[in-house]
Amino acid sequence: MDIANIIQTIAIYALPVLFAITVHEAAHGYVARHFGDNTAAMLGRVTLNPFKHIDPIGTIAMPLFLYIVTQGAFLFGYAKPVPVNFGRLKNPRRDMILVALAGPASNLVQALLWGAGFVVLQGVGVQEPFFTGMCRAGVLVNVIMFVFNLFPLPPLDGGRVVTGLLPPKAAMTYSRIEPWGFFIVMGLVVAGVISNLWMRPLMSVTFSALDAVLSPLAALFR
Repeated sequence: MDIANIIQTIAIYALPVLFAITVHEAAHGYVARHFGDNTAAMLGRVTLNPFKHIDPIGTIAMPLFLYIVTQGAFLFGYAKPVPVNFGRLKNPRRDMILVALAGPASNLVQALLWGAGFVVLQGVGVQEPFFTGMCRAGVLVNVIMFVFNLFPLPPLDGGRVVTGLLPPKAAMTYSRIEPWGFFIVMGLVVAGVISNLWMRPLMSVTFSALDAVLSPLAALFR
């Protein structure tokens, strides 16, 4: 792969990725603090400072390595998870679900904002490929994070939602998957199960929903 193209792609994706990760993690901490757990706040994780959330391996080295090795065909990364003491929440079972959903919800909102930015740029006639490419990247990155994190297996946010919805005994049993959850998810990703049965269908639905929401804005420029 051309080095110049790699550098250009990294430049286009850098800001959307930083925002997607930072706001996602800060949202978890903010909602946890709102419902009674101050753990993340005390550790300085309720912040939009990306350096507080970046994991050198998961956020930088792994995605860059995978991008180069697979020529952009497969990307995966992660940030430092925000610590939450669910026992401190006012209503642990209900609030666990809301804390978990806060991260993906923030990505959905960001995807909408990047999409709006793209519509406005196109509407006023801006054709600069760097800026329009960044808006496209912002939509794509955030939709991927939104859908992927909702996969119903701990430690992903979707797994915590399922844990909060299950009866207490079943929830305790299900939560025991968490220490091996990351490896199970990686195995499912490599096998193509998550991509084919989860990511593609839900991403298609999400893109369609974003298009529908943004259509009135696009109509203003016609």
